[in-house]
Amino acid sequence: MAGGRRAAGLALRWGCCLLLCCAAASSLELSMPAVVEAEAGGTASIECNFYTAENGSSTSITWFYMDRNSRVRLCRIAGSEILEENVDYKGRLSVGKDQALSISRVTVQDARTFVCQVGEGSRVLGENQTRLHVYKVPEAPEIVASSGGASVRSSEIPEIARCVSKNGFPPPNITWHKNGEQLQPEEDTVKMQSTLTRESSGLYTVSSTLFARVTREDRHSLYHCAVHYWLRGQRRTAESRRVGITVFYPAKHVKLQVLPSSALVKEGDDVKLVCEADSNPAPVYSFLKRGLDDVWHDLSSLPDASSGVLNLHGVNKSSSGLYKCQTLDLDDMKQMEKDVELVVNYIEGVHVKMEPSSPLREGDSVRLSCNAHSPLSLDYQWRDEKDRTVARGNQLFLSNLTFETSRNLSCKVMAPSVPGLEQSKRVAVAVEGKPRIVSISSPLYVRQDEVVNLTCKAIAFPRPSVHWSINGTAHEYVEDQHIASNLTVRVSHDLLRAGAMCRVSNALGVSEERIQLLVESIRKDQKIPESKGVIIVAIIVCILVVAVLGSVIYFLHKKGKIPCGRAGKQDITRPEARKDKIVVEVKSDKVSEEAGLLQGANGEKRSAADQSEKYIDLRN
Repeated sequence: MAGGRRAAGLALRWGCCLLLCCAAASSLELSMPAVVEAEAGGTASIECNFYTAENGSSTSITWFYMDRNSRVRLCRIAGSEILEENVDYKGRLSVGKDQALSISRVTVQDARTFVCQVGEGSRVLGENQTRLHVYKVPEAPEIVASSGGASVRSSEIPEIARCVSKNGFPPPNITWHKNGEQLQPEEDTVKMQSTLTRESSGLYTVSSTLFARVTREDRHSLYHCAVHYWLRGQRRTAESRRVGITVFYPAKHVKLQVLPSSALVKEGDDVKLVCEADSNPAPVYSFLKRGLDDVWHDLSSLPDASSGVLNLHGVNKSSSGLYKCQTLDLDDMKQMEKDVELVVNYIEGVHVKMEPSSPLREGDSVRLSCNAHSPLSLDYQWRDEKDRTVARGNQLFLSNLTFETSRNLSCKVMAPSVPGLEQSKRVAVAVEGKPRIVSISSPLYVRQDEVVNLTCKAIAFPRPSVHWSINGTAHEYVEDQHIASNLTVRVSHDLLRAGAMCRVSNALGVSEERIQLLVESIRKDQKIPESKGVIIVAIIVCILVVAVLGSVIYFLHKKGKIPCGRAGKQDITRPEARKDKIVVEVKSDKVSEEAGLLQGANGEKRSAADQSEKYIDLRN
């Protein structure tokens, strides 16, 4: 075989020498690219540029392709016309204006060497060749993580993931990466198995499987694969998505904590004891509590205890104590445990002491003392019925008590270090005494046979009863130490004369008062001064109207707008010598009245006819 290769090489060298000689003899200049690349399914264009000094019109181009070591005729071109065509390329060849040969619908089988031979007639002027490279970009790699996971205690190297890239040409290859760094095969640590498959289309599918040992830290690791291929003389890469795997590892530590924080737990809270082991899969959990006799009591029967959560609802003082969590790894049956102290903060025994404890009377004083038990520092507040703060401290002193100061108080005990921890105790400060009438509807103005309501309100403790001296429909209302009674009656002559007596009594005494009823007609007489006032106002208004009217008449006369005389017969002026005097005529309809009031200059009475008109000189 070595001799065959030497013979082939010798023949090639003689052929090249012959080609150069022929080219030199014919003065042919022929150039072709060494390599042409085309994508599968696309069009490849192979140029064959030549120049000959003879420039004959009978020059033609014959194309060949190399099949293994033999030359196969592809076609012959004269001018821009394809005269002969290979059957395998029929319908896919064409010639451009630059004499370039175009091959459409390129397949991977077209990846071969093409020869351009220039001739004139039967004489060969020269030839050259181009290598056609066909490529197909592979599909993006698809990665699938191992569904079974990987154990750190596995005796064999576990499978991590598989990667596949389809339909590539030339054949691509796959590399593996962990957390962005490329993995290399290592004995008994990292192993990669790859498979290359040629499809019927001539394209290649490459697949690879990664095997690698893992540690507990690999639970956060990300793996991916990359496919590498050549395109236009450059190495290209396409990467898959990142995937993580399930890593199985034993526990190193166990943690047990109280939620919320143990320092803030108070009576009535819902508490969770959460136990966690840093293993995968999770171990089997169990809970125990140490009793007063130092014996551990199993709590695993409570809900969710096997999953590592112990729920305690409405804890109280007795819930305090030492709790333990135990874990069991089913792979190696290894057991671990952790304990925690639960402290439930509480306030108990809240009570209020009253001094003196004997019944209180109006004018007395009392001291209230509030006490409670708790392992915490406590604050005390005194609050009234409306939850308003009355005083601070565990003692409250009240002096000069009355019915009105009787109230219900509460002592509120709080632990400032534990928000929300508080207890309250109510106490009634009741002042006892005989009833005292504080309000009564007297005097009451009524009319005969009218239906009226009589009201009597009193204050007392113990609660009193109300009695009326007359019959009627009574309704009572009670609020704290106050009692009110409304009596509905019809007004009669006897009721007007005697009135109604309200009598309030309890075990400590009696109080009574009389309601006086007055006839409403007396009140009507009191409206007379109001009527007289209205009449006086009307008279004043009339006088003002007359004064304004007189002023208007005087103004018009001054301007000469109206004449003034007696029935139009007498001029308002006197003889010429008296024209500078202004007079106003005043008439009166009450002739008889003026006859008695008006007198002459000498004091004698004048007749009514003479006194019916009078001129008054207004000039002076």
